[in-house]
Amino acid sequence: MEVFQISLAIGLLIFLGVLLALVGISRRRVNLDRRLNQQQPVDEESRMTEVTKKVEKVLVSMGERLPRSPAEMSRQERKLVQAGYRRKDGVLLLNGAHVAVIIICFALFGATGFLVRYTLLAIILSVFIGAIIPDLWLKRAIRARQEAIQFGLPDAMDLAVIAIEAGLGIDQALLRVGEEIAVPHPALADELNLRNLEVNMGRSRSDAFRNLADRTGVEDLKALVAILIQTDKFGTSVGQALRTFSDALRTKRRQRAEEQAAKLAIKMVIPMVLFIFPGVFIVILGPAFIVIIRDLLPTLAGN
Repeated sequence: MEVFQISLAIGLLIFLGVLLALVGISRRRVNLDRRLNQQQPVDEESRMTEVTKKVEKVLVSMGERLPRSPAEMSRQERKLVQAGYRRKDGVLLLNGAHVAVIIICFALFGATGFLVRYTLLAIILSVFIGAIIPDLWLKRAIRARQEAIQFGLPDAMDLAVIAIEAGLGIDQALLRVGEEIAVPHPALADELNLRNLEVNMGRSRSDAFRNLADRTGVEDLKALVAILIQTDKFGTSVGQALRTFSDALRTKRRQRAEEQAAKLAIKMVIPMVLFIFPGVFIVILGPAFIVIIRDLLPTLAGN
């Protein structure tokens, strides 16, 4: 029993380490006002940062030993960028997370005795779980970020239309929009700021727009990029094109909300059948069953 508790504790510690490493992939925003106003550094925050860095070093070292082809590494790097993680060692941390999850599975299977009884099955399950869990987490992060960008795009286009009609150019308008939506839609603001940074570094406007569409993978943003490239190429009115596109985006967002509301009734069927209906049946039919068992059945039996 003591061996089981020790193994379980080791497994939980490894799991917490992997979780901290995945959180550490994202860049934490620096609160400058808090840093400037504080005279003494926060001990707990510094300790957490040190622990996170140590876990990241361990995961990076494990990820470096995991063989991956350059094509697969670039594909993983693109997925991390779509999820909003642009660290150079992000792919190595992801690979290290795969190895860490496999080790956790081995520890849990060894603690329960499953590894001794079914060695081959435990190895297959550990490798399968270690290969799929970080990828599932990454897909979920990508989907959440794409939904956030898609949700904030109509508001950003409305602000862009106002800025362009006020006399700003498309670059200055997008820069202003990125500053205004930084709080309600940080993911979209981050992408717009990165696009403006690419233009300032000398990249052409069309290439910066195409990179913006490739980084996010959002279909509405790809359509916006195509419209902006065409208006820039043929010299048509950017404000009118953005106004029409913004109206279409708002219509699509309302339709998506109506679709989710229509699906809600069907999604509620399963929890109602599993959790609500049994309780209702017990409350309604319970007294009747008690009366039948206590009075009716003895009467029918002749007692």
